[in-house]
Amino acid sequence: MAQNPQNPENCAPSDCSSCKANCSSRKGPASFLEQPNKGTHVKKVIGVVSGKGGVGKSMVTSLLAVAANKSGKKVGILDADITGPSIPRMFGIEGQEMLGTENGLNPALTADGIKAMSINLLLPNSEDPVIWRGPVIAGAVKQFWTDVIWGDLDYLFVDMPPGTGDVPLTVFQSLPVDGIVIVTSPQELVSMIVGKAAKMAETMNIPVLGLVENMSYVECPHCGEKIYLFGEGKANEVAEKYGIEKTASLPVIPKLAQLCDAGAVEAAPEEVYSQVYGLLG
Repeated sequence: MAQNPQNPENCAPSDCSSCKANCSSRKGPASFLEQPNKGTHVKKVIGVVSGKGGVGKSMVTSLLAVAANKSGKKVGILDADITGPSIPRMFGIEGQEMLGTENGLNPALTADGIKAMSINLLLPNSEDPVIWRGPVIAGAVKQFWTDVIWGDLDYLFVDMPPGTGDVPLTVFQSLPVDGIVIVTSPQELVSMIVGKAAKMAETMNIPVLGLVENMSYVECPHCGEKIYLFGEGKANEVAEKYGIEKTASLPVIPKLAQLCDAGAVEAAPEEVYSQVYGLLG
């Protein structure tokens, strides 16, 4: 059938390559964004990522949420680390019974009113392992966005699993992520790991808001001298290499570790969480 740009109804539906008509048959690039629950209105979605495990990503996520909450913002945390969830433990909300309605699932509330959703809040026993394949895990993360009634939030922080696999890709494609914070540690190898996370964000057109170097040093309790256990950090050097404008260096603080273990991260010292909060504004 001959194509007629003036009369798209007569066009061959299987061939739009040479047609100039702007009709309903011509479709733009597919979007993988999932619609949030109808009771969800989030101003900014911030992902917290790391290229490897064990660098304190969940702790930084918690500190960001605490800082934003204490500054008067309405805050939520989506724990996307399905196989290694830490957020409920840090806030002392493990085992809380979740209340579902016909409109969706209500998130848990921390002592200071931060909303949180994690797979550990849905398991009969928080110590039960989640033995799921990648697509099922990715589906659960999407449901934390589509099925949870987050309400009105200024910030939703997404605690991602380490690496650049299924879940980070799902979050970047399915949620309207406004930016990410990369968490690292001082070891030399980690500069390469930061590069992987930064380049993934660049590929997905997600801005990198800042770089947090965790466990950067220990401060002597007697004289205040900074002791660099892993060698002096290179956060600024790595940030400059990958075009990251803001950095924060967090020391090893035994008290903070104790608070996290006790489910009382909301009592973290202000000088700690204020550093990471500065990356957002």
